[in-house]
Amino acid sequence: MPDVVLALDQGTTSSRAIVFDAGGAVLGGAQKEFGQSYPRPGWVEHDPNEIWSSQSGVVSEALAAADVSAHDVHAIGITNQRETTVLWDRATLQPVAPAIVWQDRRTATEVERLAARDGNEALVRERSGLVMDAYFSASKLAWLLDHVEGARARAERGELAFGTVDSWLVTRLTRGEVHVTDVSNASRTALFNLHTLDWDDDLLALWGVPRALLPEVRGSSEVYGHVASGLPCAGVPIAGIAGDQQAATFGQACFSPGQAKNTYGTGCFLVLNTGDAPVASEHRLLTTVAWRRPGELRYALEGSIFVAGAVVQWLRDGLGVIRRSEDVEALATSVPDTGGVFLVPAFAGLGAPHWDPFARGTIVGMTRGTTAAHIARAALEAIAYQALDVIQAMEGDAGRPLAELRVDGGASRNDHLMQFQADMLGVDVVRPLITETTALGAAYLAGLATKLWSGPDEVAAQWREERRFEPQMEAQERDDRLAQWHRALACAKGWVQR
Repeated sequence: MPDVVLALDQGTTSSRAIVFDAGGAVLGGAQKEFGQSYPRPGWVEHDPNEIWSSQSGVVSEALAAADVSAHDVHAIGITNQRETTVLWDRATLQPVAPAIVWQDRRTATEVERLAARDGNEALVRERSGLVMDAYFSASKLAWLLDHVEGARARAERGELAFGTVDSWLVTRLTRGEVHVTDVSNASRTALFNLHTLDWDDDLLALWGVPRALLPEVRGSSEVYGHVASGLPCAGVPIAGIAGDQQAATFGQACFSPGQAKNTYGTGCFLVLNTGDAPVASEHRLLTTVAWRRPGELRYALEGSIFVAGAVVQWLRDGLGVIRRSEDVEALATSVPDTGGVFLVPAFAGLGAPHWDPFARGTIVGMTRGTTAAHIARAALEAIAYQALDVIQAMEGDAGRPLAELRVDGGASRNDHLMQFQADMLGVDVVRPLITETTALGAAYLAGLATKLWSGPDEVAAQWREERRFEPQMEAQERDDRLAQWHRALACAKGWVQR
């Protein structure tokens, strides 16, 4: 029996394919970046066809790198950037507009207007577990229906299909035969009811979204269909789907209530397993579905930070102070501290727990002696400060302190950042041996559905610690730094652009 699983990891800036063996080890992979479009301030778009071509294109490269053939692939798991909104023609499978990316803020003013109406915020919070913010798919989809010529009428006639990126990939992989999403992605749209686990008629009415557009909502670990003939891995079952942060939580084996992980990607996403019932946040965190498997439903609290690794990309592409993203650690540690500089990377507003779409990126504390190294160090430390704000909110909702934080994602390989994160949190930060946990989670979900693995206990037994970062900073220094960080935050929030 074949014993490799192929994970398709479609992210915000690149598409990757990774091959895992039955022991959860990486056999090989491939990655391709794709274009980012910023047509107006606050707008972020992707070309859905480029998402598809980049993702399908890396499959054969990954198989070759792993020295396996398509016939060896037991199943395919998909994980994806969430909230990014794609609208396409059901007949031609062609997008009718660019995809609106999760970072996009074009609908912020309209969402604010809707939120001001009596009962709307409470409805969205109670049914979907989300706050009213332009981050989620509903307002993006409504914008497309209202601004693409003829889209609303065509949608009502059933000619168009909506999906987050997982739906788009499955549709293309099956040549239009399957239009589905899983509960984890559905729970990020602001159209999905956390309690009934289905699309909610009142939320659809609030956002003006026809039900005919929507994919079928399925579990996170089941066979949805098979890859169409003529494509790489034709005939292989597509058996796992989860949004990137839920997939990473699964890949980190955070299977018990109280376990938490943080993924340091383009954004920063902290997820706390809360068990088999949704927990309403009193600190402006998100309540979300973590995953659903046969006989198992898990919910989570999540804090979403819009800009984390993206601030390093900004240092590279915007300021030009580093040539490669991995050069940031050497530059940042070339100075002993930030020289009093604090950077708030609110380039797309602020996410949890602030939810301020109008905040803007801010640098404070600069002097004539400030150098690129000080700014680079402040940029890295800002990632940790933002994570601390979310963790403190999580601890308030959970009613207990965090025992440890499991970490993954590209920036988790930065030792300076991980040590600073442990110092600011005051708890151990634990990095696993395999940091590709987002793709690994998708692979596990697919392999569980097709019986490659027997259950979560077997999966959990494969998790291995690579390094543990223990807090070293004195409490007084930590408190002083936090006070300065919050002053910088106030400056970022004070920038009003409406």
